[in-house]
Amino acid sequence: MAFARMQPGAEIIAVDAMQVYRGMDVGTAKPTIDDRRRIPHHCLDLVHPWEEFTVADFVTAAAASIADIERRGGTPVLVAGTGLYLRSLTDPMNLPGQWPAIRTLLERRAEREGARALHDELVLVDPLAASRIEPDNARRVVRALEVVMGSGRPFSSFGPGLGQYAPTRFRMVGLRWARPALAERIEDRVERMFAAGLPDEVRRLLDAPSGMSRTARQALGYKELIEHFEGRCSMEEALEEIVVRTRQYSVRQERWFRRDPRITWVDIERDPVAEVLPVLEQP
Repeated sequence: MAFARMQPGAEIIAVDAMQVYRGMDVGTAKPTIDDRRRIPHHCLDLVHPWEEFTVADFVTAAAASIADIERRGGTPVLVAGTGLYLRSLTDPMNLPGQWPAIRTLLERRAEREGARALHDELVLVDPLAASRIEPDNARRVVRALEVVMGSGRPFSSFGPGLGQYAPTRFRMVGLRWARPALAERIEDRVERMFAAGLPDEVRRLLDAPSGMSRTARQALGYKELIEHFEGRCSMEEALEEIVVRTRQYSVRQERWFRRDPRITWVDIERDPVAEVLPVLEQP
Protein backbone atom coordinates (compact mmCIF):
# COMPACT_ATOMS: atom_id res chain seq x y z
CA MET A 1 0.00 0.00 0.00
CA ALA A 2 2.80 2.45 0.85
CA PHE A 3 4.46 1.93 -2.51
CA ALA A 4 1.12 2.28 -4.29
CA ARG A 5 0.60 5.69 -2.67
CA MET A 6 4.11 6.80 -3.61
CA GLN A 7 4.42 5.44 -7.14
CA PRO A 8 2.40 7.12 -9.93
CA GLY A 9 0.47 4.55 -11.92
CA ALA A 10 0.70 1.89 -9.21
CA GLU A 11 -2.19 -0.60 -9.07
CA ILE A 12 -2.70 -3.28 -6.43
CA ILE A 13 -3.01 -7.02 -7.05
CA ALA A 14 -4.78 -8.52 -4.03
CA VAL A 15 -3.02 -11.84 -3.35
CA ASP A 16 -5.62 -13.30 -1.03
CA ALA A 17 -7.43 -16.62 -1.36
CA MET A 18 -10.61 -15.35 0.29
CA GLN A 19 -10.90 -11.81 -1.09
CA VAL A 20 -11.70 -13.42 -4.46
CA TYR A 21 -15.19 -14.22 -3.12
CA ARG A 22 -18.01 -11.74 -3.65
CA GLY A 23 -19.89 -10.79 -0.51
CA MET A 24 -17.08 -11.89 1.82
CA ASP A 25 -16.10 -8.33 2.61
CA VAL A 26 -16.01 -7.65 6.35
CA GLY A 27 -14.32 -10.89 7.40
CA THR A 28 -11.60 -10.68 4.75
CA ALA A 29 -10.86 -6.99 5.45
CA LYS A 30 -11.47 -6.30 1.78
CA PRO A 31 -10.47 -2.81 0.57
CA THR A 32 -13.36 -0.37 0.75
CA ILE A 33 -15.01 1.28 -2.23
CA ASP A 34 -13.14 4.47 -1.31
CA ASP A 35 -9.83 2.55 -1.27
CA ARG A 36 -10.57 1.23 -4.75
CA ARG A 37 -11.45 4.66 -6.07
CA ARG A 38 -8.12 6.08 -4.90
CA ILE A 39 -5.99 3.16 -6.08
CA PRO A 40 -7.13 0.54 -8.62
CA HIS A 41 -7.35 -2.97 -7.13
CA HIS A 42 -7.39 -6.27 -9.01
CA CYS A 43 -8.28 -9.90 -8.18
CA LEU A 44 -11.14 -8.97 -5.85
CA ASP A 45 -14.69 -10.36 -6.16
CA LEU A 46 -13.81 -12.84 -8.90
CA VAL A 47 -16.28 -15.63 -8.02
CA HIS A 48 -19.40 -16.34 -5.97
CA PRO A 49 -18.86 -17.81 -2.49
CA TRP A 50 -20.47 -21.09 -3.53
CA GLU A 51 -17.86 -21.63 -6.26
CA GLU A 52 -14.53 -23.37 -5.82
CA PHE A 53 -11.42 -21.37 -6.70
CA THR A 54 -7.92 -22.80 -7.25
CA VAL A 55 -4.35 -21.56 -7.40
CA ALA A 56 -4.46 -22.06 -11.16
CA ASP A 57 -7.56 -19.85 -11.39
CA PHE A 58 -5.76 -17.16 -9.42
CA VAL A 59 -2.64 -17.34 -11.60
CA THR A 60 -4.77 -16.83 -14.71
CA ALA A 61 -6.56 -13.79 -13.26
CA ALA A 62 -3.49 -12.20 -11.67
CA ALA A 63 -1.22 -12.72 -14.69
CA ALA A 64 -3.81 -11.05 -16.93
CA SER A 65 -4.07 -8.08 -14.55
CA ILE A 66 -0.29 -7.70 -14.27
CA ALA A 67 0.11 -7.79 -18.04
CA ASP A 68 -2.66 -5.19 -18.48
CA ILE A 69 -1.16 -2.83 -15.88
CA GLU A 70 2.31 -3.05 -17.43
CA ARG A 71 0.93 -2.61 -20.93
CA ARG A 72 -0.59 0.69 -19.78
CA GLY A 73 2.73 1.78 -18.26
CA GLY A 74 1.68 1.18 -14.66
CA THR A 75 3.34 -0.64 -11.78
CA PRO A 76 1.68 -3.76 -10.32
CA VAL A 77 1.99 -3.99 -6.52
CA LEU A 78 1.34 -7.49 -5.16
CA VAL A 79 -0.14 -7.34 -1.65
CA ALA A 80 -0.07 -10.74 0.04
CA GLY A 81 -1.91 -12.48 1.95
CA THR A 82 -1.83 -16.01 0.83
CA GLY A 83 1.71 -17.37 0.62
CA LEU A 84 1.07 -20.05 -1.98
CA TYR A 85 -0.74 -17.58 -4.24
CA LEU A 86 2.23 -15.22 -4.06
CA ARG A 87 4.71 -18.01 -4.84
CA SER A 88 2.63 -18.98 -7.84
CA LEU A 89 3.38 -15.52 -9.27
CA THR A 90 6.96 -14.96 -8.13
CA ASP A 91 7.95 -18.55 -9.00
CA PRO A 92 5.71 -19.98 -11.74
CA MET A 93 4.87 -23.58 -10.94
CA ASN A 94 3.94 -26.72 -12.79
CA LEU A 95 0.48 -26.91 -11.28
CA PRO A 96 -1.03 -30.42 -11.03
CA GLY A 97 -4.46 -31.28 -12.40
CA GLN A 98 -7.78 -31.76 -10.62
CA TRP A 99 -9.43 -35.05 -9.62
CA PRO A 100 -12.84 -33.98 -8.21
CA ALA A 101 -14.10 -37.50 -7.44
CA ILE A 102 -11.00 -38.32 -5.41
CA ARG A 103 -11.16 -34.95 -3.67
CA THR A 104 -14.78 -35.49 -2.66
CA LEU A 105 -13.97 -38.86 -1.09
CA LEU A 106 -11.01 -37.37 0.79
CA GLU A 107 -13.06 -34.41 2.02
CA ARG A 108 -15.67 -36.79 3.42
CA ARG A 109 -12.95 -38.77 5.16
CA ALA A 110 -11.48 -35.56 6.60
CA GLU A 111 -14.88 -34.70 8.06
CA ARG A 112 -15.23 -38.14 9.65
CA GLU A 113 -11.65 -38.88 10.69
CA GLY A 114 -10.06 -35.44 10.99
CA ALA A 115 -7.30 -33.81 8.97
CA ARG A 116 -4.53 -35.32 11.08
CA ALA A 117 -5.49 -38.87 10.10
CA LEU A 118 -5.11 -37.96 6.44
CA HIS A 119 -1.88 -36.12 7.19
CA ASP A 120 -0.51 -39.36 8.68
CA GLU A 121 -1.20 -41.02 5.32
CA LEU A 122 0.50 -38.19 3.49
CA VAL A 123 3.61 -38.71 5.63
CA LEU A 124 3.81 -42.27 4.26
CA VAL A 125 3.32 -41.44 0.56
CA ASP A 126 4.95 -37.99 0.33
CA PRO A 127 6.93 -37.10 3.48
CA LEU A 128 8.37 -33.95 1.89
CA ALA A 129 4.92 -32.52 1.16
CA ALA A 130 3.72 -33.56 4.61
CA SER A 131 6.59 -31.66 6.24
CA ARG A 132 5.42 -28.48 4.50
CA ILE A 133 1.75 -28.73 5.45
CA GLU A 134 0.23 -28.10 8.87
CA PRO A 135 -1.47 -31.36 10.04
CA ASP A 136 -4.70 -29.48 10.80
CA ASN A 137 -4.91 -27.77 7.42
CA ALA A 138 -7.56 -30.05 5.94
CA ARG A 139 -7.78 -28.24 2.62
CA ARG A 140 -4.07 -28.53 1.82
CA VAL A 141 -3.77 -32.10 3.15
CA VAL A 142 -6.70 -33.20 0.99
CA ARG A 143 -5.24 -31.44 -2.05
CA ALA A 144 -1.86 -33.12 -1.61
CA LEU A 145 -3.39 -36.58 -1.29
CA GLU A 146 -5.71 -35.89 -4.22
CA VAL A 147 -2.70 -35.18 -6.44
CA VAL A 148 -0.76 -38.19 -5.19
CA MET A 149 -3.70 -40.53 -5.80
CA GLY A 150 -4.81 -38.94 -9.06
CA SER A 151 -1.45 -38.44 -10.76
CA GLY A 152 0.57 -41.25 -9.25
CA ARG A 153 3.29 -38.73 -8.44
CA PRO A 154 4.29 -37.08 -5.16
CA PHE A 155 2.62 -33.73 -4.66
CA SER A 156 6.06 -32.31 -3.83
CA SER A 157 7.35 -33.25 -7.31
CA PHE A 158 5.34 -30.50 -9.03
CA GLY A 159 7.06 -27.19 -9.64
CA PRO A 160 10.51 -26.09 -8.48
CA GLY A 161 9.65 -26.84 -4.86
CA LEU A 162 8.49 -24.42 -2.21
CA GLY A 163 11.84 -24.66 -0.46
CA GLN A 164 13.78 -23.34 -3.47
CA TYR A 165 14.09 -19.62 -4.21
CA ALA A 166 15.27 -18.56 -7.65
CA PRO A 167 15.83 -14.93 -8.71
CA THR A 168 12.54 -13.14 -9.36
CA ARG A 169 11.66 -9.95 -11.20
CA PHE A 170 9.59 -8.78 -8.22
CA ARG A 171 11.02 -6.66 -5.43
CA MET A 172 9.82 -8.18 -2.16
CA VAL A 173 9.35 -6.33 1.13
CA GLY A 174 7.90 -7.81 4.33
CA LEU A 175 6.31 -5.89 7.21
CA ARG A 176 6.93 -7.37 10.65
CA TRP A 177 5.28 -6.33 13.92
CA ALA A 178 6.47 -7.32 17.38
CA ARG A 179 4.38 -10.26 18.63
CA PRO A 180 2.68 -8.37 21.51
CA ALA A 181 1.72 -5.49 19.22
CA LEU A 182 0.49 -7.92 16.58
CA ALA A 183 -1.64 -9.80 19.10
CA GLU A 184 -3.22 -6.53 20.21
CA ARG A 185 -3.90 -5.47 16.62
CA ILE A 186 -5.52 -8.83 15.85
CA GLU A 187 -7.86 -8.60 18.82
CA ASP A 188 -8.79 -5.04 17.91
CA ARG A 189 -9.37 -5.99 14.28
CA VAL A 190 -11.67 -8.90 15.17
CA GLU A 191 -13.70 -6.68 17.49
CA ARG A 192 -14.04 -4.07 14.75
CA MET A 193 -15.17 -6.76 12.29
CA PHE A 194 -17.90 -7.85 14.68
CA ALA A 195 -18.98 -4.24 15.15
CA ALA A 196 -19.02 -3.81 11.35
CA GLY A 197 -21.46 -6.72 10.96
CA LEU A 198 -19.40 -9.88 10.42
CA PRO A 199 -22.01 -12.16 12.06
CA ASP A 200 -24.72 -10.73 9.79
CA GLU A 201 -22.47 -11.19 6.76
CA VAL A 202 -21.88 -14.86 7.57
CA ARG A 203 -25.56 -15.48 8.29
CA ARG A 204 -26.50 -13.90 4.95
CA LEU A 205 -24.00 -16.05 3.07
CA LEU A 206 -25.22 -19.22 4.76
CA ASP A 207 -28.85 -18.38 3.99
CA ALA A 208 -28.18 -17.79 0.29
CA PRO A 209 -29.77 -20.48 -1.94
CA SER A 210 -26.39 -21.83 -3.08
CA GLY A 211 -24.66 -21.53 0.30
CA MET A 212 -20.87 -21.49 0.54
CA SER A 213 -18.20 -23.71 -1.00
CA ARG A 214 -16.01 -25.88 1.22
CA THR A 215 -13.11 -23.50 0.60
CA ALA A 216 -15.08 -20.37 1.50
CA ARG A 217 -16.42 -22.00 4.66
CA GLN A 218 -12.85 -22.52 5.91
CA ALA A 219 -11.99 -18.81 5.91
CA LEU A 220 -10.91 -17.39 9.25
CA GLY A 221 -13.84 -15.75 10.99
CA TYR A 222 -16.37 -17.48 8.78
CA LYS A 223 -15.56 -21.01 9.93
CA GLU A 224 -15.96 -20.12 13.60
CA LEU A 225 -19.23 -18.23 13.09
CA ILE A 226 -20.59 -21.08 10.98
CA GLU A 227 -19.87 -23.36 13.95
CA HIS A 228 -21.90 -20.95 16.11
CA PHE A 229 -24.83 -20.75 13.72
CA GLU A 230 -24.86 -24.54 13.43
CA GLY A 231 -25.15 -24.78 17.22
CA ARG A 232 -21.66 -26.02 18.08
CA CYS A 233 -20.53 -23.01 20.13
CA SER A 234 -21.76 -19.73 21.60
CA MET A 235 -21.17 -16.36 19.95
CA GLU A 236 -18.67 -15.48 22.69
CA GLU A 237 -16.77 -18.72 22.10
CA ALA A 238 -16.73 -18.04 18.35
CA LEU A 239 -15.28 -14.59 18.94
CA GLU A 240 -12.56 -15.96 21.22
CA GLU A 241 -11.74 -18.75 18.75
CA ILE A 242 -11.39 -16.29 15.88
CA VAL A 243 -8.84 -14.29 17.86
CA VAL A 244 -6.87 -17.41 18.83
CA ARG A 245 -6.86 -18.93 15.35
CA THR A 246 -5.93 -15.61 13.74
CA ARG A 247 -2.95 -15.29 16.06
CA GLN A 248 -1.90 -18.84 15.20
CA TYR A 249 -2.31 -18.14 11.50
CA SER A 250 -0.20 -14.97 11.76
CA VAL A 251 2.65 -17.03 13.23
CA ARG A 252 2.41 -19.62 10.44
CA GLN A 253 2.20 -16.84 7.86
CA GLU A 254 5.37 -15.18 9.15
CA ARG A 255 7.20 -18.51 9.19
CA TRP A 256 6.18 -19.12 5.58
CA PHE A 257 7.49 -15.76 4.35
CA ARG A 258 10.53 -15.78 6.64
CA ARG A 259 11.94 -18.74 4.72
CA ASP A 260 12.22 -16.60 1.57
CA PRO A 261 15.69 -14.98 1.48
CA ARG A 262 14.61 -12.53 -1.23
CA ILE A 263 12.37 -10.59 1.18
CA THR A 264 13.68 -7.40 2.79
CA TRP A 265 12.11 -7.18 6.24
CA VAL A 266 11.03 -3.94 7.90
CA ASP A 267 10.24 -4.02 11.62
CA ILE A 268 7.20 -1.79 12.14
CA GLU A 269 6.84 0.16 15.37
CA ARG A 270 4.07 2.73 14.73
CA ASP A 271 3.47 3.88 11.15
CA PRO A 272 3.85 1.24 8.40
CA VAL A 273 3.76 3.79 5.56
CA ALA A 274 6.40 6.11 7.05
CA GLU A 275 8.66 3.22 8.04
CA VAL A 276 8.46 1.32 4.74
CA LEU A 277 8.83 4.27 2.36
CA PRO A 278 12.60 4.74 2.94
CA VAL A 279 13.17 1.08 2.04
CA LEU A 280 11.07 1.33 -1.11
CA GLU A 281 12.81 4.53 -2.20
CA GLN A 282 16.20 2.80 -2.23
CA PRO A 283 17.44 1.92 -5.74
